[in-house]
Amino acid sequence: MAAILARMNAFVLQPSLPLVAGNAEASPAQGAPLQGRSWRAALALLGPSVVVSVAYLDPGNLVTNIQAGAQYGYSLLWVVALASAVAVLFQMLSAKLGIVTGRNLAELSRDHLPTALVMLMWASSEVAAMATDLAELLGGALGVSLLCHLPLMPSLAIAAIATYAMLMLERRGFRPMEIAIGVLVGTIGLVFLAELLVSHVQWHGVVRGLVSHELPDSGALNLAVGLVGATVMPHALYLHSGLTQSRTPVRSDMQRRTLLRFSNREVAITLALAGLVNVAMVAVFAAAFHANHTDVDDIREAYEALGPLLGAGAAGLFLLALIAAGLSSSVVGTMAGQVITQGFAKFHIPLWVRRSITMLPSFVVVGMGVSPTRALVASQIALSLTLPFPMLALLWLTGRRDIMGVFRNRAQLQVVAFIAMAVVLALNVALVLQAFGVRVIG
Repeated sequence: MAAILARMNAFVLQPSLPLVAGNAEASPAQGAPLQGRSWRAALALLGPSVVVSVAYLDPGNLVTNIQAGAQYGYSLLWVVALASAVAVLFQMLSAKLGIVTGRNLAELSRDHLPTALVMLMWASSEVAAMATDLAELLGGALGVSLLCHLPLMPSLAIAAIATYAMLMLERRGFRPMEIAIGVLVGTIGLVFLAELLVSHVQWHGVVRGLVSHELPDSGALNLAVGLVGATVMPHALYLHSGLTQSRTPVRSDMQRRTLLRFSNREVAITLALAGLVNVAMVAVFAAAFHANHTDVDDIREAYEALGPLLGAGAAGLFLLALIAAGLSSSVVGTMAGQVITQGFAKFHIPLWVRRSITMLPSFVVVGMGVSPTRALVASQIALSLTLPFPMLALLWLTGRRDIMGVFRNRAQLQVVAFIAMAVVLALNVALVLQAFGVRVIG
């Protein structure tokens, strides 16, 4: 694993040569200028990938991991690992775009793409922001509802208030927000580490699942489509470039190269850890459900089954992880929405206005009595429809010399990234068609 991450880091990082255009200067609040290859440089870059990693640990991932573990045991662990590798590659490119240009993906798309396409990207991105908040807020509310034995509507209000309170931390700078999100992400990781310890995981099965590359039947293939096709999140691609664009002022190509190296390491390590948490989720659900409860396929059923199988403590920890995932990912979704709107439209929407707009669909869904799990699946479909725009724009922009200078993607990287993008987009198309009853696979 370490060798693969090191190779990916070298693959994305370009040699240090003179750059045509320099970065915009950042305000003192955004960080001090980079001074050499010190631990201060690593500390200055620590945070964006932690925030973005939430997109890969959200309630939507939890649902697909439950289904994968319950129905197919450890067989689909290699799919989770593959999806994580694709996520690492594209988040590296997004962070690289912000560091080299000093601008984010939405801003550069607005300036370099046709107006009609920009308007389409903006509209689809706003839809993605609402879909993201729907999924994440409902997941957190469901956790509150099950843990506190409350109806879903008041639980939704509690989750909404909690996420808004977290967003207020941004007034104190980016560090308090990143620390809060980091605590929630760490909570998710620790919960599933604890679940691993109390589950009777067959470790030889885990190893076999990671290396065997098997798909037992057409149903497994369909589920693999869901695991990969809904992994790379469009809002995470926009947000990462925004988090790195002016974080640390750079005044030379040597500093850009140093910054990129630290950034790539942070992305690789953080998202690899997020991938390992997803592997742990599938392993726990495989150990708990695969033998006798293969029909478990949503969050409520998983919680109700975990208590008798692993104990009330394990079930309670599961809900704690669900709440942490829902709250943190809802906050990140709102942050991404701010970056998208400011980048495409050049104006700032007050936080309380954006939060109210993106939360509204969640209250409508709950008021209509729609199943939270069904709403989660529907939100993943909406995200799948909007994903092609940021992926294509990111590849196109990072491959242009007039934008990236000598830090543009090399031909080999462009080919690998294009193949990965084609696979993800093809699986997203299959996921959407299957959701509408079209039999694509099997």
